[in-house]
Amino acid sequence: MVNIKRVYEPASPSDGRRIFVDRLWPRGVSKHDLIFDDWCKDAAPSPALRTWYGHREERFEAFSQRYRQELNAEPGHWMPILGFAQDGPITLIFAARNPATSHARVLADFLEEALDKQQDANSPVCYATQFPH
Repeated sequence: MVNIKRVYEPASPSDGRRIFVDRLWPRGVSKHDLIFDDWCKDAAPSPALRTWYGHREERFEAFSQRYRQELNAEPGHWMPILGFAQDGPITLIFAARNPATSHARVLADFLEEALDKQQDANSPVCYATQFPH
Protein backbone atom coordinates (compact mmCIF):
# COMPACT_ATOMS: atom_id res chain seq x y z
CA MET A 1 0.00 0.00 0.00
CA VAL A 2 1.37 3.40 -1.03
CA ASN A 3 0.03 6.43 0.82
CA ILE A 4 0.89 10.10 0.51
CA LYS A 5 1.13 12.73 3.22
CA ARG A 6 2.27 16.34 3.37
CA VAL A 7 5.41 17.05 5.43
CA TYR A 8 3.32 19.37 7.61
CA GLU A 9 1.05 16.54 8.77
CA PRO A 10 2.06 14.57 11.87
CA ALA A 11 3.57 11.13 11.52
CA SER A 12 1.55 8.14 12.65
CA PRO A 13 2.34 4.44 13.16
CA SER A 14 0.01 3.56 10.26
CA ASP A 15 2.33 5.41 7.86
CA GLY A 16 4.69 2.47 7.73
CA ARG A 17 8.02 3.42 6.15
CA ARG A 18 8.07 7.18 5.52
CA ILE A 19 9.88 8.24 2.34
CA PHE A 20 10.54 11.91 1.60
CA VAL A 21 10.21 12.32 -2.19
CA ASP A 22 10.93 16.01 -2.82
CA ARG A 23 14.14 17.12 -4.47
CA LEU A 24 14.33 20.27 -2.29
CA TRP A 25 13.98 20.60 1.47
CA PRO A 26 10.60 22.17 2.41
CA ARG A 27 10.41 25.70 3.74
CA GLY A 28 9.75 26.12 7.42
CA VAL A 29 10.55 22.53 8.34
CA SER A 30 13.52 21.72 10.53
CA LYS A 31 15.58 18.70 9.52
CA HIS A 32 15.25 17.56 13.12
CA ASP A 33 11.45 17.82 13.11
CA LEU A 34 10.58 15.89 9.97
CA ILE A 35 10.22 12.19 10.66
CA PHE A 36 11.21 10.10 7.67
CA ASP A 37 13.12 6.90 6.98
CA ASP A 38 14.52 7.64 3.54
CA TRP A 39 15.00 10.62 1.24
CA CYS A 40 14.65 9.59 -2.40
CA LYS A 41 15.43 12.85 -4.21
CA ASP A 42 15.89 11.20 -7.57
CA ALA A 43 12.31 9.89 -7.57
CA ALA A 44 11.08 13.50 -7.75
CA PRO A 45 10.44 15.15 -11.12
CA SER A 46 13.44 16.67 -12.86
CA PRO A 47 14.12 20.33 -12.05
CA ALA A 48 13.07 21.31 -15.59
CA LEU A 49 9.75 19.46 -15.34
CA ARG A 50 9.06 20.77 -11.85
CA THR A 51 9.72 24.34 -13.00
CA TRP A 52 7.56 23.93 -16.11
CA TYR A 53 4.66 22.51 -14.08
CA GLY A 54 4.77 25.14 -11.33
CA HIS A 55 1.80 23.43 -9.63
CA ARG A 56 -0.55 24.89 -12.23
CA GLU A 57 -3.58 22.63 -12.11
CA GLU A 58 -4.37 23.13 -15.80
CA ARG A 59 -1.01 21.46 -16.58
CA PHE A 60 -1.47 18.50 -14.24
CA GLU A 61 -2.49 15.98 -16.90
CA ALA A 62 0.45 16.85 -19.16
CA PHE A 63 2.75 16.96 -16.12
CA SER A 64 1.59 13.47 -15.07
CA GLN A 65 2.35 12.05 -18.52
CA ARG A 66 5.79 13.68 -18.66
CA TYR A 67 6.64 12.62 -15.12
CA ARG A 68 5.63 9.03 -15.89
CA GLN A 69 7.94 9.15 -18.92
CA GLU A 70 10.78 10.27 -16.64
CA LEU A 71 10.00 7.46 -14.21
CA ASN A 72 9.91 4.86 -16.98
CA ALA A 73 13.25 6.12 -18.30
CA GLU A 74 14.96 5.85 -14.89
CA PRO A 75 13.70 2.78 -13.00
CA GLY A 76 16.69 2.95 -10.66
CA HIS A 77 15.21 6.11 -9.18
CA TRP A 78 12.02 4.44 -7.96
CA MET A 79 12.80 0.71 -7.71
CA PRO A 80 14.11 1.05 -4.12
CA ILE A 81 10.77 2.59 -3.12
CA LEU A 82 8.94 -0.27 -4.82
CA GLY A 83 11.05 -2.68 -2.80
CA PHE A 84 9.98 -0.96 0.42
CA ALA A 85 6.33 -1.14 -0.70
CA GLN A 86 6.65 -4.90 -1.24
CA ASP A 87 7.62 -5.27 2.41
CA GLY A 88 4.68 -3.33 3.85
CA PRO A 89 2.86 -0.01 3.81
CA ILE A 90 4.80 3.10 2.84
CA THR A 91 3.96 6.79 2.92
CA LEU A 92 5.43 9.21 0.43
CA ILE A 93 6.14 12.52 2.19
CA PHE A 94 6.04 15.75 0.14
CA ALA A 95 5.57 19.50 0.57
CA ALA A 96 3.19 20.55 -2.24
CA ARG A 97 -0.03 22.23 -1.11
CA ASN A 98 -2.50 20.16 -3.08
CA PRO A 99 -2.07 16.41 -2.66
CA ALA A 100 -4.41 15.64 -5.57
CA THR A 101 -2.18 17.46 -8.08
CA SER A 102 1.20 16.71 -6.53
CA HIS A 103 4.01 14.63 -7.98
CA ALA A 104 3.61 12.37 -4.94
CA ARG A 105 0.11 11.42 -6.12
CA VAL A 106 1.48 10.53 -9.57
CA LEU A 107 4.37 8.58 -8.04
CA ALA A 108 2.05 6.70 -5.65
CA ASP A 109 -0.25 5.69 -8.51
CA PHE A 110 2.76 4.68 -10.62
CA LEU A 111 4.11 2.51 -7.79
CA GLU A 112 0.72 0.91 -7.11
CA GLU A 113 0.48 0.00 -10.80
CA ALA A 114 3.98 -1.51 -10.67
CA LEU A 115 3.00 -3.53 -7.58
CA ASP A 116 -0.12 -4.79 -9.34
CA LYS A 117 1.93 -5.85 -12.37
CA GLN A 118 4.34 -7.75 -10.13
CA GLN A 119 1.49 -9.51 -8.35
CA ASP A 120 -0.07 -10.47 -11.68
CA ALA A 121 3.27 -11.81 -12.90
CA ASN A 122 3.71 -13.85 -9.71
CA SER A 123 0.16 -15.20 -9.57
CA PRO A 124 -0.21 -18.89 -10.29
CA VAL A 125 -1.96 -19.56 -13.55
CA CYS A 126 -4.81 -22.06 -13.49
CA TYR A 127 -6.30 -23.51 -16.62
CA ALA A 128 -9.73 -25.05 -16.69
CA THR A 129 -9.44 -28.57 -17.97
CA GLN A 130 -12.30 -30.76 -19.07
CA PHE A 131 -11.84 -34.35 -17.96
CA PRO A 132 -14.01 -37.11 -19.42
CA HIS A 133 -16.53 -38.55 -17.02
